[in-house]
Parts: sequence; C-alpha cells; structure tokens
Amino acid sequence: MAADSTLALSLVEEFVSGLQDSKAKDAAKGVKDGKFTVLQLVEALGSSLTSSQPHTRARGVLLLSEVLQECYRELTEREVEVLIAFYENRLKDHYVVTPPVLKGLKELTKCTNLPPGSAVSMLRSVFQDIHVQSLMLSERACVYSMLINIMETREAELKGLGADFVFGFVQSMDGERDPRNLLLAFQIAKNLIHRGYELGKFTEELFEVTSCYFPIDFSPPPNDPHGITREELVQALRAVLTGTPNFAEFLLPLLIEKLDSDVQSAKLDSLQTLAACVSQYEHKHVAEFLQGLWTAVRREVFQTSSERIESAGLAALTALTSCLSRSVLSSDSEDSLSTFLDFILTDCKHHLCEPDLKLVWPSAKLLQAACSASTSASHIITAAVMPSLLEQYNNRAQCSHRRTLLEVVQRFIHSVKNCQSSDNGLLLESDIELALDHLTRLLLIEEDDTVSLAVVECAGALAQLHPALVISKLIPRLKNELYTEPMNQDQGEASELHSHHSVRQRCLSALAAVSIKPSVVQESTPVLLEVLRSAHTGDVSFSVDEVVLTCRSLQRIAEQVQDTEEAGRCFHNIIIPHLLSLALQAALQGEGSSGTPSPLIEEAVLSAMVPVISTSCSRLQPTLAGQTASRAVSLFLDGDVSFLPDNSFPSHMQLLKVEVPQIDKLLSALEEMSCTCSHPLSYTSAAKCFAGLVNKKPQGDSLDSLIQRTMKRVCSELDSPSSSVHTQAFTLMIWVSKALLLRYHPLFTTLTDKLFSLLDDAGLGPMAADGFSLLMSDSTDVLNRASHADVRIMYRQRFFSENKAKLVQGFNAAPQEKKPNYLKALSNIVNKLPKQVQVTELPALLSLLLEALSCPDQDIHLTTLSCLEPVLVNPPQVLIQQLEALVNRLLALLCSPAMSVRIASLSCISALSYFPVHEVLPFRARVLRALAKPLDDKKRLVRREAVQARAQWFLLGSPGGR
Repeated sequence: MAADSTLALSLVEEFVSGLQDSKAKDAAKGVKDGKFTVLQLVEALGSSLTSSQPHTRARGVLLLSEVLQECYRELTEREVEVLIAFYENRLKDHYVVTPPVLKGLKELTKCTNLPPGSAVSMLRSVFQDIHVQSLMLSERACVYSMLINIMETREAELKGLGADFVFGFVQSMDGERDPRNLLLAFQIAKNLIHRGYELGKFTEELFEVTSCYFPIDFSPPPNDPHGITREELVQALRAVLTGTPNFAEFLLPLLIEKLDSDVQSAKLDSLQTLAACVSQYEHKHVAEFLQGLWTAVRREVFQTSSERIESAGLAALTALTSCLSRSVLSSDSEDSLSTFLDFILTDCKHHLCEPDLKLVWPSAKLLQAACSASTSASHIITAAVMPSLLEQYNNRAQCSHRRTLLEVVQRFIHSVKNCQSSDNGLLLESDIELALDHLTRLLLIEEDDTVSLAVVECAGALAQLHPALVISKLIPRLKNELYTEPMNQDQGEASELHSHHSVRQRCLSALAAVSIKPSVVQESTPVLLEVLRSAHTGDVSFSVDEVVLTCRSLQRIAEQVQDTEEAGRCFHNIIIPHLLSLALQAALQGEGSSGTPSPLIEEAVLSAMVPVISTSCSRLQPTLAGQTASRAVSLFLDGDVSFLPDNSFPSHMQLLKVEVPQIDKLLSALEEMSCTCSHPLSYTSAAKCFAGLVNKKPQGDSLDSLIQRTMKRVCSELDSPSSSVHTQAFTLMIWVSKALLLRYHPLFTTLTDKLFSLLDDAGLGPMAADGFSLLMSDSTDVLNRASHADVRIMYRQRFFSENKAKLVQGFNAAPQEKKPNYLKALSNIVNKLPKQVQVTELPALLSLLLEALSCPDQDIHLTTLSCLEPVLVNPPQVLIQQLEALVNRLLALLCSPAMSVRIASLSCISALSYFPVHEVLPFRARVLRALAKPLDDKKRLVRREAVQARAQWFLLGSPGGR
C-alpha cells in the first residue's frame, strides 16, 4: 500500500505543481484499477489543500473533481458522505476554488447511493455560500445541472424543503442571460411546476424570474456551435408559464400587454401562449380578464396583415371559449361562457349583414372559431347568426352577396363538426334533410357559376358530417338528374340543351365534392362509372365534354378520398377494372350498341381517363398497388382479361403482341409500339410508359445496355431521310431523355448531344426546340413525384448550367435560317427555371433574348417575355445599357397577332417605368405614342393592361410621379 500511496502522491505532484492535466486520467485509472481509493487520493492531496496559495488549493480540488467525473459510479455511500462534507467545507474557500468545487459536487449528485439528507445538505450549502449569478457561465451551468440531477433522484427530500427550495432556485437564476443556461433553468422551473413542488409565497417570484424573458428575443449567432434555436427557448419558457393556473393572475395581463406590441413575433408568441395556458385553466382564472382578452384577439384578427397571427388568434379564441365551456359543465358559478359569447356576438354579428364589406370574413372567422370550441358555444352562436344569414340569402339578389353568404354558412358547418358528440348534434335529422333538399334544389336551378360552386362546396362540407344522409337522399337525386334527357331534343332549342348540359355538369361536380368518406365513394363512383358505360353503349346521350368531366370527377375523388383500405379496395376492385374494361371495349368495337361512335375513343376522353388510373394507383397501399400493377402488365402482355367486368373480350387478345409478362419484354414491346405505331396517342403513351420504367429501373449494366440499344434504334430512324417514323422516334427519345435527366443518369449527355444536333436539322429542328420545353416542364401523368418517379432536386438548374454554353455556341455557329431553333430552345429552357435563377443568369444571355424578340415565332415571343419580366423588377446594369434595343422590340410586339404576346409586352413596358427615371425619361414620348393603339384593342384584357402601362408612363417625371 505504501507503493500505492507513493503513486498517488506522485500523480498529485505532477498535476498540481507540474500542471500536467493528463495526470487526472492516470489518477482516475488508478482508482478504477484499485491501486488506491478516492479517500487515499484526498489524503495525498493534503499539502496541496492546505497550501497558502489559493490557486494551488484550486488545482488540488480540480484533480479530485476530474477523478470523480470518471469514477462516481464506483463510490461507496461512506465515500460519498465524506466527499460531500469535504466539498461543502471548500465552498467557504477563496473564490478561485469555487469552480472545481462545483464541478465535484455536480459529479456527486449523479451518484445513486447518496446518503439520506445529503442532497438537501449540498443545496443548502450552495444557496447559502454562493451567489450563482456572480459565477462564470460554466459554473452557473454546474449549479443548474446539480439541481436537475437531484430532482431526478431525490425528489421527496427536495419537496421536504417546502417553498425554501423554490426561493433558492429563484435567487440562483435571477439575471441569467446565457441561452444554454436558460434552457437548463427553464427545465428546473418546469419540473417545479409540473411535479407538484410547493410554490407557496414564492409563486409570484418564480413567475417574475421566468416571465421577464417573455417574449423570447433571441437570434443565434452565425455558425453557432451549440445549435440552440429561438424556437427551443420559446417552447421551454412556454411550458413554464402555462404549466400552472397559479400563474393566471400574472400571465394573462402580461399577454394582453404584449399583444399591443408592434413586434410581430411577440404577438404570435403571446397568442400561442394564451391558447396553451387556457387549456389548463378554469373559468375562475380568466373571468376578470375576458374583456381585455377578447379586445386583444379581435384586434389581431380584424387588423393583422399576417396569416400566421390571424390563425394563432383564432386558435386562441377557440381555446379560451373551450375553457369557459368547461365551466358550464362542471361549475354552478356564474356562466362566464354566455358573457364572453355576448362580447363576440355584439362586435361581430352585425358585420355578417354586410357581405360586400371586408369585415364580414374576419367576423365570420371569429364566430366560427368560438363555435368550434364546444357544443354549448355552437348552439348559442348558430342560434344567433343562422336565421340572419338565411334571411339575407333570401332577400339579396346579387350573386356575389349570395355566394358570400353561402360560403359563410359552409364554414359554420365545418366549425361545428369537431364539437359535435354522436348523440347531441347541432341539427336534427329532419333539419339536415331539409338543408339537403334546399342544396339540391339550388344545384338544379341556380344558373350563376359562382353561386352553384358555393352550393357544391356546401354539399361537400355536409357530406363529411352526415355521409349516410348524403347516400340516401342526395346521390339518388343527382343520379336521376344525370339520366334525364332534355324534354325537347329539337336542334333549335339550343338554350334548353345548354341548360341541361349545365345541370349535368353541376351534378357531376357535386358527386365529386361529396365523395370524401369511403362509404360515400362506394355509392357515388358506380354512378359515375355508369355514366361512362351509358355514354359508350349509347343507352343515354352524353356529350364528349360531359364524359371528360365524369373522368375528372373520378380523378378528384381519387385525390381527396380518405386514405383507408376500404377506399383502396374500391379503386382496386371496381374503378380501375371498369375503366380499363370500358377503354378496351371502345377500342375494339369503335362504336356502341346503338351504332353511333363511342365517345370513349376520343383522345380527350382517354387523356382524362389516364390520370384517374394513375392517381388511384399512386394512393393505393403497397399490397394493392402491386396487385394492380401485376394485373395491368398481364393484361397488356398476354391478354389476361379475367379481372375485367363485362368480360366479352376475345380469349387470345394480345394488345402488345408479347406472350410473357416480364419487365424486359414489356420494355421491348413498348419500344416497338413507340417506334412503329401510327396512332399519335398510342405511340406517345407507349413512349411515356417506356420512360417511366426506365426512370425507375435500377442502375447497372442492364439499364445502360437498354438505353444504348434504344438510342441506336432511335438515331437510326432519325438519321435516315427515308424513314417514315421520324416523329415516333423523336417522341421516344425526348421522353427517355426526360427520364434520365430527372435521375441524373450519366448517359443523359448522349441524348442531350443528339437533341442539340437536331436543332440544325431542316425537318426536325422546330420539333427539337419544342422538346426542350417538355424536358424542363413538370409532367402531370408520368415522371413526377406523385407517381414515385426518381426525381432529383434542382435538375433544371443542373441541366441549364451544363448546357447553356452549347446553346450559345450552337446559335453563333448556326446559319441564319436555323438560329430561331436555338432561340426557341433557349427560351423554353430559361422560362422553366426558378425565378431567382433567371434573375442571376439572364444578364449573360440578354443579347440572345433580345434576338429572340425579333423572331417571327409567337411562341418564342411569349416565353421570352415571361423570362424577361421578373428581371425587369431589379434590372442589372447590362440590361439598362441595352434599354433602347429592349424598348424598340417591346413596342414592335404591341402589334402581335397573339393577344397573350400583346399583354405580356405591355406588362414588360409597365415594368420599364420603374427603371431609374433619368434612364427611361428619354423614351417617354415615344412609348406614350405607341400605347395609343392598344388602348383601342378589340380585347378587353389588352386594353386594361394598356391603360395601366400608359398611366405609369404618363406620371413618369411628374412631381407626383416617380
């Protein structure tokens, strides 16, 4: 043991006098290895701890504390007891000794075998002997960590201190400023409140010492290594302030005061804190502050320019009303709910009688927010406002007023759905049936589009609350109306036919609007499918437009229906098979049973049917999606029609003339169809399918060889002057190019080079220029994220940065007659870039864009103008230097045959008026003369844009102008 003591003395000497910090780890290892104990180390520190030099004493204590950091788990209860006494005594030493003492005490608070009473003893010593806020940041953190550790392991002992513990903590954190320490302090305060510590007479002191940081005003410094955010501090403080009703008398006046601030973040924080705190309160806690709270919330909703603050205000109002509603159920005291709702009705109800004024919507939102809080509130508010709304609807003749009133009613229906209980709804079933009758009547007779749209939305809102009644009452009426033929089929009665067509359109839209719950979908979709079947067979006469709208209604249902297994099976088992069956019947038969051509063979109908299937498949659960995909592949590869309804198809039908349903053969069949079929919709659809599969095919040799084989065939056709399938080959190439671009495949550059080379081709040049628009555009049916395509971020910017030089070089080298192809390609690319990229990149391409405005192609004009307009807002110097050329070209386009080009050029001319006055003032007279002609344009939209442009240029340079 003597040797062990010698080792301990040696380590102490080297650490304390030799200032070798690494010896602390050696000392900790000696304790862990059993070469000496912690108490023997204390003995070895004897001369250091009794030194007349404070720094030597501090160094000795630091060694012990760093050893404890490594060895606190191995300490016995007796050792802990001795060490606590040692450290408590050292708290009275010189201030330079205090930091290592606190470090050691923090490590001791982690021990699981603290002797009884030792936790309280440590804290009393710290509270009595240390002024925490005079310590450095890390030492203050030690104190907070001590408190957190002890609260986790010795809660009962701490609660025995009563309110004295709260007072000690309040003194410790009073004046804290560092965000790291504030997070620790807020955690302690939260524990005090949420774990039932006695606050006693120090309740207000605890509130004051924490609420002084409200609202949090903190912005982390750049490259903050600690990663503390303002939101973390906000949430931590909010948990403290809203944790107990005992703070209500202090917190609510504070929130009312902060809501009067001009700082938007303070308003938002106050409203969110209000919503959080009242969820813990009873009516007695808020009663005396109701008027002030209502006034503050009303002001934020009536006057705010921020949607976030408006939403937070409405949420706070809902929470406050909910708090008061609980008092109605649980208290015999004064009904504060009625008092509060009287405030709201008095200030808001009369605005609902002014549907043409702007306060109708904020008033309606406030009433609806309160209405949604509870059944009690919804009864009081709807009883007060609904009769007035219905009376106004019947008395007002303007369509805009009636639509506003209907939308207000619709939102009230939405607002009560969350507060309804299953046995105590707002309306009786007979009332709901009456409402459905009225909505149906309006749906069938109301000619104004805006009003009928509001009626459809109301029906959708009602269907979410009462799907059973919609199924039994509304859907049969709509179905009956769809199958009712016009009374007079004479061609001279065009107005009656138009009216009947409008009613059908509204019925189809209404079927889609009410189909949100799966139970409704199972009843509405068969009606829509029957419309398609009847249109195909000719049993009932439906126009192509009506059939297209039917498909769009099915697509809307697929997009909005609740994502449940019930809904998925409806699409998997019924909707998708019926659509495929009808499409195949139409394709094979060409006409219905009546001998008239089936509308389902029309390209517009087929194009509307495809998104229904793709949207449905994208929302199926994985198992059903796999089964649907397997069915579709089997159908097209080997004619498996067993899952299709109305199965009257040939037994050996081979749609793609392939026998085995494998992915490689599917790709081969699609490639063959793309390159040989003469029907545009068919070969385009095959190219899209091929591209979609290529985009998702795993990286590797198989994919590379497939791309190379396809490119070889495509290039062979494109390079052959005698080929009759140039268009088909190009369509396949451009879709495969897009598939590879989206996933950053290395072979994409091969296709890019081919595409650029085609810009010089006499026959395919214009088509190649248009192809760049397809490359850069979002696709609605395939190759998008909704269809689970592999889409990398910023693929447009990458394509532009890698290829802009090729465009410029190609333009400069091209003969004059080919230059428009390059300009159109450039315009198509730049037009699809994000606006911020356009603003950055366009100055370098300005000369080409000005050249594009001189081309005869109207499409180039339109895309180029749409590129230029955002740059004109903050013009770069290079653009100002080209101002005369730009003005000349814009004025020349005022005579364009295309209305859209005339409007776009006028918009750009308007933007020019915001250039520096001394730069544009010389052009004022010429521009005003040129603007005289579009003032008499035959199109109203052109005239409106011309008036605005002329007014801006007329004021240019005047004392009241710019």
